[in-house]
Amino acid sequence: MTDMKNLYLFAFIVSPTFLLAQQKDNTLTKKEKREGWQLLFDGKTTHGWHTYLRDTVGSRWQVEDGQIVFDPTKPKEGGGYLVTNKEYENFELRLQWRISKGGNSGVIFDVQEDPKYAQPYVTGPEMQVLDNIDAADNKKQNHLAGCLYDMAGDTSVSKPVPVGGWNQVRIIQNKGHLTLWLNGIQTYDGQIGSPEWDSLVAKSKFRNKEFYAFAKVAKGKISLQEHPGASGWKNIMIREIK
Repeated sequence: MTDMKNLYLFAFIVSPTFLLAQQKDNTLTKKEKREGWQLLFDGKTTHGWHTYLRDTVGSRWQVEDGQIVFDPTKPKEGGGYLVTNKEYENFELRLQWRISKGGNSGVIFDVQEDPKYAQPYVTGPEMQVLDNIDAADNKKQNHLAGCLYDMAGDTSVSKPVPVGGWNQVRIIQNKGHLTLWLNGIQTYDGQIGSPEWDSLVAKSKFRNKEFYAFAKVAKGKISLQEHPGASGWKNIMIREIK
C-alpha cells in the first residue's frame, strides 16, 4: 500500500501539548450535539455508507487508524464510489481529508442513486480533492482542491495544506444556496439553478447530454470519490438545517 505509506510520512508533526488540547477524532462535543450535529463516520466502521449501486462497501474502502481510507492497490472489483445511506437536503457538512502524492478525489453531494445514472457525478456537484502540485488533473483552475469542480474557483481560493496533511472542508446547502470552504477560505457561494449557476454549467463539461440530470435536485446522498491515488477521511459530521 505504497500510496498510503507515503501519505503517512507527510503527516504534521505537532507538540504533545497541542495534541492534548485537541478534541478526539470522530467524536462530538456536548455543544455540537446540542446544535444537532451527527457523525457520518464513527471512526471504527463504515456503518451508514455503501458503495454506489451496491448493498455493501467495496474492499478498496477500509477503516484504518480512525479514518476511512481509499486504497487503489486492492482489487478493482472492490472499488466504486462510497455514498451515504441517507439523503440530505438542507445541511452543513464538515469533514477532513488528505491525499497521497499525485492523488485525486472529491466530495459529491445531491447524488441521485439510481441504476440509470452510472456514477454519482452524473447527478451531483463536486467539491474537488486534489494534490494541486503533482496530480494530472491540475491544469484547469477550477479543477484545483476546494473548487466547485469544473465550474468555479481558482488558485486565489485553492489553498490545500501540503500532501499528507489534513484539510478542513465545510459545505452548507440551504434551500439550494450552496457555500463551500476549504481550510477556512470560501471557495464558492451561489444558488443552484440560478441564471449564474446555469451559466457555469453551460461553460462546463456538465453541459453535455450525459449530464442531463446534473444538479436538478438540491437533495440527495453524499459521496466520497474513487479516483487515482490514496485518500483518507475523518471527522465527517453533518447538521441538518431545519
